[in-house]
Amino acid sequence: MFSFEAFQRFENWMRAIYRLIGLNLLWTATTVLGLVVVGVGPASYALARYLDRWVRHGETPPLLPTWIGFLRERPGRSAGVGALLLAVGAVVVTNIFLVPNWYVQFVNVLALAVLGILTAYVFPLMGATRFEKLPQLFAGALLIGLGSLHWTILGATGSALVLWLMWQVAPLLAGVFGVAVPALAVALVTRVAFRDLRTTPDGAAVLPQSRRRTRAAIQPPTTQPTTKGLAR
Repeated sequence: MFSFEAFQRFENWMRAIYRLIGLNLLWTATTVLGLVVVGVGPASYALARYLDRWVRHGETPPLLPTWIGFLRERPGRSAGVGALLLAVGAVVVTNIFLVPNWYVQFVNVLALAVLGILTAYVFPLMGATRFEKLPQLFAGALLIGLGSLHWTILGATGSALVLWLMWQVAPLLAGVFGVAVPALAVALVTRVAFRDLRTTPDGAAVLPQSRRRTRAAIQPPTTQPTTKGLAR
């Protein structure tokens, strides 16, 4: 017989699952409406922003209005970063499959791994800090990804395994959860990695000068009224 606490935990798990499905659907719709090139950046930024509020701050605001608000925060910058990553990725993948020289292919495989780290962490970094310049964003993303390389590898492996199991059990599940699974893994990594960032007196986050960890909060680019809830 279920206790009240067990029922409450079950309810929280189901709400978390529905929330992940909703985030994936919103990300897909935004990307498609933006014709991928223009839409993938803002969609990825909004997804990273929401997961940061949920995983790191324990807030669960309503999905659709919060998502729209996040899309309006930095549309130009996020769209530019997304388009740039897509363009570089297209060149790297083309070189891997079409260039006959094995050493060029090897270099491009390494470049693809670096690009994967940038793609994983640049949007969470945009959402958690006030960084505007591309060198700051990319340097910070690399610092987080390489500084937490073991967690990055574990997160990527776990996400791939979960999606593979979903595909084996019911292929529809992989499509329903989709990008929300690896994005959640990245959010769990940044929950720890962002402790290495420190803030200036005006609240802007800057790159750490040492490996000493700090508990200082990271000020997001804008403040949104949110509804707090339990994220267990």
